[in-house]
Amino acid sequence: MSKEHRRPPVRVNESAGDPSSSRPPVRVNESAGDPNPIISVTNLRKTFNKPRVSELLVLDHMNFDIYPGEVVALLGRSGSGKSTLLRIIAGLIPPTSGKVVFCGKPIHEPIPGLTMVFQNFALMPWLTVLENVELGLEAQGVPKEERRTRALAAIDVVGLDGFESAYPKELSGGMAQRAGLARALVVDPEVLLMDEPFSALDVLTAENLRSDLVNIWQSKKTNIKSVIIVTHNIEEAVVLADRILVFAHDPGYVRSELAVDMPRPRDTESAEFRQLVDDVYGLMTTSLVKTKERDRFDTIDHFYRLPKVTISEMMGFLETVAAHSESGRVDLPELAEACLLEIDDMFPITEMLEMMQLAMVSEGDISLTKTGSNLVKADMLHRKQLFAGHLLSHVPLAQFIRQTLDQRESHVANEEHFLDILKQHLSAKVAEDVLTTVIDWGRYAEIFSYDYNAGVLSLENPT
Repeated sequence: MSKEHRRPPVRVNESAGDPSSSRPPVRVNESAGDPNPIISVTNLRKTFNKPRVSELLVLDHMNFDIYPGEVVALLGRSGSGKSTLLRIIAGLIPPTSGKVVFCGKPIHEPIPGLTMVFQNFALMPWLTVLENVELGLEAQGVPKEERRTRALAAIDVVGLDGFESAYPKELSGGMAQRAGLARALVVDPEVLLMDEPFSALDVLTAENLRSDLVNIWQSKKTNIKSVIIVTHNIEEAVVLADRILVFAHDPGYVRSELAVDMPRPRDTESAEFRQLVDDVYGLMTTSLVKTKERDRFDTIDHFYRLPKVTISEMMGFLETVAAHSESGRVDLPELAEACLLEIDDMFPITEMLEMMQLAMVSEGDISLTKTGSNLVKADMLHRKQLFAGHLLSHVPLAQFIRQTLDQRESHVANEEHFLDILKQHLSAKVAEDVLTTVIDWGRYAEIFSYDYNAGVLSLENPT
């Protein structure tokens, strides 16, 4: 569909939760008649204390409401705090500040009415399906006969009849997740919390379970009033949700909302569905304040969490963009489909290309800069030279490593030297990832060499 004939995306409260916004968050209820929220998240903030690292801010200025009668998707990249937020709502971990209110009461611990479905099924391998489903009721002290009756009913709802006596090892991934869903439903929750429940499944099984979830939701066979689902899959969010909350990251906050006004079941091949998917890509790739987003890449420091992207991924993506770029711009959803890339695979690449000023992303489209185009057309030697120039110009850590090696008489430095510097501001794992990434980029660009066994960086031809 050409951009000229597209309707503008339905955007709701684009600055919701933005730390730079002084406006109070807009509370919306697009899909339900009840004006009172079943869950309210207000001024929520979450930090983690890490050894040798300053406070790690995961969530900040988090504000939104969930209303009866709606499915809400929390959509964002890995590391944007979605799962952390869901655990706070479930009462599994406390917020640093702010509050979550369920039916007018603050949540401080797990409470009746809220239940969670996890990504990894979390079934007890020594218990049968029936016994696994009964667990929550047993913990609540429900009598055995009632437990059995309710568990069998829940198993029936999720379509696992006949497998009550099976053990988890006998189940496929889809069946195991059905058992996990039955265990959540059996406690008769008002709000169902789902943490990427289909991400560990193959494509066809995941699609089937999404359809089953929609059927359960519409059948009214349960007491569930609202569903909150964490996902990084844009199509999944559009298939399931009445409202999508798009998360920013580092720290996480709700940067945009999108109302999905389509009847269920949704035709994933329809023009309207594809348009909505494109709208979400636009929301996720367009900054709230474009100049602010551009400035972010102009002012990154040595401790910026570089996206974990290999040179082959970068070059393959650049070449694919160039091949699809008849008008100079390429639609990101179409590109993701052509490259078979999930959002968590694609966005680090586009972040790297923007950071290095090799591409520009705006409203769901990507276009190559002049250098990006030249990089694709260049031979191997010229390609490395172009990349080296942009690496030293736009990645301060690469520039710092090169300057350190230039200034030392031996032109040699142990990687631990740079790792210790990074650990002053980053966790040990993130510091290692960042250093590994910049070393890979620097070696490709031939701005320094690296001895893996010795853990030493050096200049091959110091001048």
